[in-house]
Amino acid sequence: MAAIANSVEYSIRDRVAVLTLNAPPVNGLSQPLRSGLMSALLKARTDHDVDAVIVIGGGKMFCGGADIKEFASGEVSEPDVNAIARCMETMNKPVVAAIHGVALGGGLELALGCHMRIATSDSRIGFPEVTLGVLPGAGGTQRTPRLAGVTLALDLILSGRVIDAQKAHDFGLIDALSSGDLLDDAIALALDATRRGEPLRVAKYLPVKGAEAVEQTIAAALEKVLRRTPGAEAPRAIARCIAFAASGADFEDALVFEREEFLELMNGAQSKALRHLFFAEKGASKIPDLPGDTALRPVERVGIIGAGTMGRGIAMTFLNAGMAVTLLEIDAEALASGLEAIRKTYAASAEKGSISAAVLNQRMSLLRGSTDYADMADRDLVIEAVFENLDIKQKVCAKLGEVCRPDAIIATNTSTLNVDVIAQASGRAPDVLGMHFFSPAHIMRLLEVVRGKETAPDVLATVMALARRIGKVAVVSGVCYGFIGNRMLESYLREMDFLLMEGATPAQIDAALEGFGMAMGPCRMMDMAGIDVNARVLDEREAEGALPDDPSYRALVRKLGAIGRNGQKAGLGYYRYDGRTPIPDPQVNDIAADLAAQFGITRRNNITDDEIRDRLLLPLINEGYRILDEGIAYRDGDIDVVWAAGYGWPRLTGGPMHYAETMGLEQLRNRLQELGRQTGDRHGYFAPASLLSRRATGAA
Repeated sequence: MAAIANSVEYSIRDRVAVLTLNAPPVNGLSQPLRSGLMSALLKARTDHDVDAVIVIGGGKMFCGGADIKEFASGEVSEPDVNAIARCMETMNKPVVAAIHGVALGGGLELALGCHMRIATSDSRIGFPEVTLGVLPGAGGTQRTPRLAGVTLALDLILSGRVIDAQKAHDFGLIDALSSGDLLDDAIALALDATRRGEPLRVAKYLPVKGAEAVEQTIAAALEKVLRRTPGAEAPRAIARCIAFAASGADFEDALVFEREEFLELMNGAQSKALRHLFFAEKGASKIPDLPGDTALRPVERVGIIGAGTMGRGIAMTFLNAGMAVTLLEIDAEALASGLEAIRKTYAASAEKGSISAAVLNQRMSLLRGSTDYADMADRDLVIEAVFENLDIKQKVCAKLGEVCRPDAIIATNTSTLNVDVIAQASGRAPDVLGMHFFSPAHIMRLLEVVRGKETAPDVLATVMALARRIGKVAVVSGVCYGFIGNRMLESYLREMDFLLMEGATPAQIDAALEGFGMAMGPCRMMDMAGIDVNARVLDEREAEGALPDDPSYRALVRKLGAIGRNGQKAGLGYYRYDGRTPIPDPQVNDIAADLAAQFGITRRNNITDDEIRDRLLLPLINEGYRILDEGIAYRDGDIDVVWAAGYGWPRLTGGPMHYAETMGLEQLRNRLQELGRQTGDRHGYFAPASLLSRRATGAA
């Protein structure tokens, strides 16, 4: 076996050239690998000892796709995947892609450029490019509808999802499934094609399946996608490319059209934002002062304290990862209710076909309930998810400090409280940290990992590794009120209440923020979360002297809580509710007007959507700079991940800190100062953060 450019190995078996991609861990299509593969193909083309060619991946997969770092240059160096596909398509020897693991993005495009594809039954394929704001730029939008039809092409490319080899085979993207040794089966397939001597099947010469109804098919698929991400540019470009494929245009012209669309997207703001988030998520796992070889504590058995909504969601998160869970409630009736709620959630998923009955039974077999803290003694990790009250959480953690094994990790799920104070109550602070899950915990991807001042390095490293295992994107935060996300949220909600008292309506504010791209407006969000919860936290912070010396601060939410308008669960909040449907309620406007009169706030009717967005979003970003300056967050990207994964910030803008950079820091600082002048800003709510000012002037 000979290595070509250290990334592709060339060998011959039974007169078949076997080209093995050797660029671990994912065989990414970097320039060295592309160059090596092209050299190997050209060698096989002229090798008289070769009758056919196999392209196969070394290691765990066929090919994970493009080298995304190469995108940063704004261009892709030669040879690109299109050139490689053209080389394979024009070869007069059968070229077979042998797929195992995954073939994603450019890796799948590489396979589609081969004459045939064979895959193991457990392999998966897909085009994830849309999640990075681009499209398959090496023939994916042109070959897929020819091989599998317009409907599957749109489904795969617009969604970014992966499908299994069986489905790909059913639709014609895969020609054969391997039931034995993949390489042996691929060689047999290639030699059979050689013996038959029939014309080789080249995707570019095939008609597009479903071309006659392409307009209707595209319209329906686009409508579905744009309902979720109305401002996204990539889905529209994908639709244009597939329509071009179905138009009967020359294939080479279609490739040029696709490439132009790809490059425009790649150099656009949305793709840059999405790629920023992609790398930010990867970077969030890197802790500056934590050695990469830190030994991890074993975690297989988990205890959850509290069988309420959050406790149940956390339990399901671990059950879904195949881990044994003991759910503890001191009240037997509450425990039974919690266990039954988990079973019903899984049963509903099974009824929809999301999981099988076997999976349901397997997960439930890993769950047991208890009313006795002694059952936490054998747990590797125990997470308290009790009522958000410092005294209660301290008592729970004190008990856990007594009953848990010396090497067990104790975590608090608090969303706002002081983790260091809770850790001290346990009597073993080095074993304690915060694990702030977001509701519903078994669905939301974000996990804020709160590092206490005494948290042991191996405890932090273990929980960060565990987060990956349970499918979470974890971001480390230091200890402060609200950590990263909820601390920034405070300024957002503060300005929401002030604007309502000044004359804006909940519907107007929600529409302005949802128009920006937020998943949900702040008034609806508060109603869903529970106004009473937020009002109670504010009252507790006021008692601690932690609120500004401003009687109008968050006055509206506290008033709504005081009169029982506690949100969706009460049928009344910032809106009134018909089931889960919010309906504007004039009484809220009356309450806001009364408070405005009480606090001397001028009512007006000239509040614009632009003002609403600036008043809510810019102070939120400003607080992010304070968090960075204080060392609560390590990186700008960490803050962006928190807000994109946990708070519904539009991914197309890259998160609040990336958005600030694209806006321009000098402009951001100046706009904050302008808002301060316009509002009077007696309490410095709009004063630019020191770090923001330093960066705006190039001093940081």
